[in-house]
Order: sequence, then C-alpha cells, then structure tokens
Amino acid sequence: MRKWKRVEGAGGPRFRSALAAHEAELLSSLVTSLLGMLDDREASAPVDELAEITGMRTGNSVPPQDDTLKRLLPDFYRPATEHPAGSGTAESLNSALRSLHEPAILDAKREAAQRLLDTVPAGGGKFELSEDDAHAWAAAVNDVRLALGTMLDVGSDGPDHLPGDHPMAGHLDVYQWLTVLQEYLVVCLMGNNR
Repeated sequence: MRKWKRVEGAGGPRFRSALAAHEAELLSSLVTSLLGMLDDREASAPVDELAEITGMRTGNSVPPQDDTLKRLLPDFYRPATEHPAGSGTAESLNSALRSLHEPAILDAKREAAQRLLDTVPAGGGKFELSEDDAHAWAAAVNDVRLALGTMLDVGSDGPDHLPGDHPMAGHLDVYQWLTVLQEYLVVCLMGNNR
C-alpha cells in the first residue's frame, strides 16, 4: 500500500493511493464478511407490528451475543456507579435505545462498507477518492479493525507480536496493516500529508 496523498482541486480535496492486487482482494473480502455480519444482525431483529403499521423501523432490543458484534454495536449507556434501582434501569434504557437506533447504525455501517467496495480498485492499482468516499473508507476500515481486533483480543496490553507459527499470526499482521492504512488516511483527511 502506498501512503495516501491529498490533492486539492476545484471540486474539493481528492485522496489518492494504490493497493497491490492481494491487498485489494483482502480488503474486499474482509469488508464483504463485515457486511454479512451486519446483515445477519439485522435479519435477527424481531418483527414489530407497530413498525409495520407506522413505518418506523425498530431493531433488536437485546445486545448481540457474539463478542465481535458486541464491539461493533456496544451498549449506549454504561452507568458510572451502581444505580439505586438496580441494573435493570440501565438494561431497560439500553434496550430502548438499541431498538430505536440500531437500524440507522447498521445502515450507516453498511453504506460505508459498500462505498469502500464500490471504490476499491479491482485487481489493485492506483485509485482516487472523493472526501465522502475517504470518510466511508475510514469508517469501514475501522469497523473491520474492531472486528478483527476483538477476535485477536487486542487491547492496551497487546498482543503486538505473535510467533510466526501461531495460528493467528497472519491475522495480527492484517490487523496491523489495516491500522496503518486507516492512520495514514485519517492524517490525510485532516489535511496533513506525512
């Protein structure tokens, strides 16, 4: 992957980079897997008769059971201290907020992922993104990193390195590559070329 380059133009900034063929294929595969996870989550939402009547979409009221989806769709509210009424208050609030907002969050994540898929160069090579596309790339790559980082149990304590014969060593390399891709893009979006 080449570093990102910001080019100012009459129609606004453009963001240029290049991916090797295997990088473009890997990124497309990861984002497609992410889309599958998001689609499965949406499909698991119960049918809401009121939503069918009013047209107002509602989503799942319970958090995902899968750790990866929990990371992508965290609770909205976490009390700083134990509530005098018990933990049921926080659960009830999270349930209501999740039901109301999860469909829009899933839509935004899916839209960013699809924009990345629509603009990644098939077979690799040089490419150029609009500012909106670059923001979508940053969001989609972040979601893939969160998912992969959860699977690898990446936290503030690492792991930073795995032995070459570890079954997840290649996955950690991909995670680190995605981190660099995202960091350089965000720096470029902020108007700084390194």
